[in-house]
Amino acid sequence: MHHGGGGGGPAIRVLNVAEKPSVAKSVAEILSRGSMQSRAGRSQYNRIFEFNYAISGRACRMLVTSVTGHLMELEFEDRFRRWHSCDPAELFHAPVRKSVPQDKQAIKQTLEEEARRCQWLVLWLDCDREGENIAYEVVEVCTGANSRLDIWRARFSALIDREIHESVQHLVRPNKLFADAVDARQEIDLRIGASFTRFQTMLLKDAFVIDITGDDRNLVLSYGPCQFPTLGFIVERFWEIQAHKPEEFWMINCTHTSDEGTASFGWIRGHLFDHSSAVIIYEMCVEEPMATVQNVRNQEKLKYPPYPLSTVELQKRASRYFRMSSERTMKVAEELYQAGFISYPRTETDNFSPNTDLHAIVREQVSHSVWGAYAQRLLNPETRLWKNPGNGGHDDKAHPPIHPTKFSEGENNWSPDHRKLYELVVRHFLACCSQPAVGAETTVEIDIAGEQFNASGRVVLAKNYLDVYHFDSWGGTLLPTYNIGQQFIPTTLTLDSGVTRPPPLLTEADLLSCMDKAGIGTDATMHDHIKKLLDRYYATKDENTRFSPTNLGEALVMGYDEMGYELWKPYLRSMMEADMKSVSIGTKSKSEVLQSCLQQMKACFLDARVNKVKLLDAMGTFFARSNRPINEAQNPVEVVRPCGACNESEMVLKQRPCRNVVWLPGFLSEATVTNQVCPICAPGPVYKIQFKFRRRDIPPNFDVDHLGCVGGCDDILKELMEISRFGRRSQAATPGQVLCGSCGEPCISLIANTEANRGRRFYKCHNVDCGFFKRTGQLYAERRQAGVCICRTERRHPSARAEGPRP
Repeated sequence: MHHGGGGGGPAIRVLNVAEKPSVAKSVAEILSRGSMQSRAGRSQYNRIFEFNYAISGRACRMLVTSVTGHLMELEFEDRFRRWHSCDPAELFHAPVRKSVPQDKQAIKQTLEEEARRCQWLVLWLDCDREGENIAYEVVEVCTGANSRLDIWRARFSALIDREIHESVQHLVRPNKLFADAVDARQEIDLRIGASFTRFQTMLLKDAFVIDITGDDRNLVLSYGPCQFPTLGFIVERFWEIQAHKPEEFWMINCTHTSDEGTASFGWIRGHLFDHSSAVIIYEMCVEEPMATVQNVRNQEKLKYPPYPLSTVELQKRASRYFRMSSERTMKVAEELYQAGFISYPRTETDNFSPNTDLHAIVREQVSHSVWGAYAQRLLNPETRLWKNPGNGGHDDKAHPPIHPTKFSEGENNWSPDHRKLYELVVRHFLACCSQPAVGAETTVEIDIAGEQFNASGRVVLAKNYLDVYHFDSWGGTLLPTYNIGQQFIPTTLTLDSGVTRPPPLLTEADLLSCMDKAGIGTDATMHDHIKKLLDRYYATKDENTRFSPTNLGEALVMGYDEMGYELWKPYLRSMMEADMKSVSIGTKSKSEVLQSCLQQMKACFLDARVNKVKLLDAMGTFFARSNRPINEAQNPVEVVRPCGACNESEMVLKQRPCRNVVWLPGFLSEATVTNQVCPICAPGPVYKIQFKFRRRDIPPNFDVDHLGCVGGCDDILKELMEISRFGRRSQAATPGQVLCGSCGEPCISLIANTEANRGRRFYKCHNVDCGFFKRTGQLYAERRQAGVCICRTERRHPSARAEGPRP
């Protein structure tokens, strides 16, 4: 490999395109060794760097420029983009287009102008599925200007000299399957997200007072196929906590103090919930307190270093060690990567290739003032500290695990977060190349009056990787010496009580683990889904990074759960992500995945809309009804008939008056346009409507369900309209009551004003002497715990639960 001209005929012009301006500059500096020329492109942020180079001995004139992430956007065609332009169900099959938005037209123009004068196109986009998709967006623009381009792909994982030079000398073809997988995901997410978001927002925002942003009229209640399952994890844990009923238990504890120290022995039974049984056993031990050593086990224990670092593990550990949000972690990691200090931070891989020169990476850290001495020991064969990293079993075939790529004692422009994250990456890498910690563990088992107790102690013999990876700890206590058959009287023997505690709220690390195990999102997008929940006010996060659902988040999940649909569960999205992977490896086509997934989700959407009253009821549990006029898009835009006045416009079901209106009965519960056409009414077609009336508001001789026509031929509907217009208005339906668990009387509903529960609804008995109190979440969690499930096809009875003596 050599620089400048030389060999193989006239120099070819090569257009190199990177994903970001900073990456383009780094690639150009490395390949040109700093001797490139720079000029402006059409976009002020995306410059063009020029220099001479040789690829496989052939002289090249290299032009390096960039895009800024995705060059194109997927969107619906114009007539479907306005919220009230169509029935949201149409968005599952409405035409979509992928095009360059206005704010990126300058970048597009640069690519077109430069592509016309080049023979090769080399793509330097990030080497994952998303990067491959952007690469094909660049290809589409460039080949549109020059169809004769020879298209190549540079594969690299770090912005360092060795990787960049090697990648340009071993160019490959881009992977269309990766790009197809992202195209499928984008289209699925667009269609599902837009349809459910419009449905939720138009249904709920004008019906309730949802003042969470200070401007509830512009509120958007978004739905995302990854966002909602992520919210589901938070809500489900919250419901577990609300449903928890504290139970008192009893346990026997024993200590023994000798000249060598004190040992604490735990009861082998753990604890008992039956107080009488615990007291009887305890009294037996007190009456015969002599303890006999039955067994002493000494064994070597190993604490293994972590696997090489993947993206999700980096986010979890940064959250756990530094309380750094996943969003912040990825932003800092991306900046460290672009500056060349760490490898590409979006990777699922947690094992190193046998070809990776691990010793060379360690050697770069030897001169560090803090961990350099450990790196030197690691390289010294006499210390026997080195151990090849373990294999975590994941390989995305695109990037190695995250590791340091350049030495630094800390740059002047680094924030404390940059220093922490770089240190974590370096220490983690050094640790995974190290021997496990070695400890000696002793377990002593004793018998008191037939009851078994044991105590454990540990001493660390060799810290090994723990010397550098101070984020892990492996403490322990040293037990006094005991021999089998030895007898002693315990120093203390007590009967203690405790109370069962609910599980804690999920931390950000917990949430990332849930998402990872369930296959929700990708390593590069998980932090975005978490951030969206906070931005949409569906959840909050405290200073300990623990998540709680807001009333809005809980109500939305509750509504879909009441319908019996598990849209807030991870299963559907997990299947979608598996389908995307199948597309990326060629076992399924993009069209096959789109058809099956969208067909399934459209069926869910249509069912959800039929059962929207469940969503309204759930929202009513937490939010007051508004007295605003209901938005006309509360129901989807459903054409009933051509307008009788102009015979051009279409009449639709709506709740806001217009100049040419057919008033429907005020006691209407539901109305859905069918595909049945009235054979009598004109101008046509006039579609019949399936009405549902409130039983309490109509005379007993009328049916609740009625298939009617608003064209003027329906006598039943005309009579009901007259009743609605002139008849006595019935009182509004009384919402479901909560009865006191003590006296059985109806409770009163109140809104909490305490700091911890502000805005949450709760119920208490009207009798001031009665202590009954229930929060809404508790009531709902208890119903779920009882096994009540309302499903589309059946109603299941509460599952039986065996009762018997506790151990």
